[in-house]
Amino acid sequence: MKIKITIPVAKAKEIARIQALRLSEKTLARSQATNNFLTDIADVILFITHLIKETFSRKFELREFFHQCYLIGYKSLPLISVTGTIMGLVLTIQSRPVMVRFGAETLLPGMVAVSLIREMGPVITALICAGKIASGMGAELGSMKVTEQIEAMEVSSTHPMRFLVVTRVMAATLMIPLLILYADALGILGSWIGANIKGEVSFILFSSQAFSHISFIDLIPSLVKSFFFGAVIGLVGCYKGYNAGRGTESVGKAANSAVVLASLLVLIVDMIAVQITDMLGK
Repeated sequence: MKIKITIPVAKAKEIARIQALRLSEKTLARSQATNNFLTDIADVILFITHLIKETFSRKFELREFFHQCYLIGYKSLPLISVTGTIMGLVLTIQSRPVMVRFGAETLLPGMVAVSLIREMGPVITALICAGKIASGMGAELGSMKVTEQIEAMEVSSTHPMRFLVVTRVMAATLMIPLLILYADALGILGSWIGANIKGEVSFILFSSQAFSHISFIDLIPSLVKSFFFGAVIGLVGCYKGYNAGRGTESVGKAANSAVVLASLLVLIVDMIAVQITDMLGK
């Protein structure tokens, strides 16, 4: 026996009206998200345009630039030293049993050197710098934004974009490639230490075997993309901090989002660089 349920006309109209309201709310939320996305893209374009304009201005803040180079480069040396040494040490310890099994132990220094210089050194060092430098820039500029120090600089005609942002982006663009080269050198040293754990080889012989497998096609692309890594890290950190909200909670959000976005963009830039290098190598 079938039971037929009838809904009064007024009730059906009420249900239809509620469903229409829900659909309109979803449509409004989607349109709002699209508008926010387009607004963020426009803000980024305007920020980069202003940055480029202030970079090539006549009054470059040279003293602040050297100060930021000191903070970004020298202050990061202990962390990069540990990271670079551990990279080479771990890569050698993990790869040595496989190389010995195939009778290719003499190729171990070259394999480690090429892996460090072409991919592992630049990417891992850039990710470490994204966590340290981008978060520091985001938190520092975000706190200045919250305490209205940036507005005070604008009122006093100090040009905060030139003094705060340009110097940090240029310092990161210059110093991060140097930190990457430093990490690569320590990675080879750590690889030599790892090779001597279960064997004995002189550093001169190990380094000659390592550098004999390195060519300009290995060094130049990694060096070029290192400059892009530095520019991306500095740009993201400064943008997130410079455009932070008004509350004190926004300082933590700016630092956190700067780390996440900078790390993601580093991986994207590395993927693009690998594709370009592969096309040029054919």
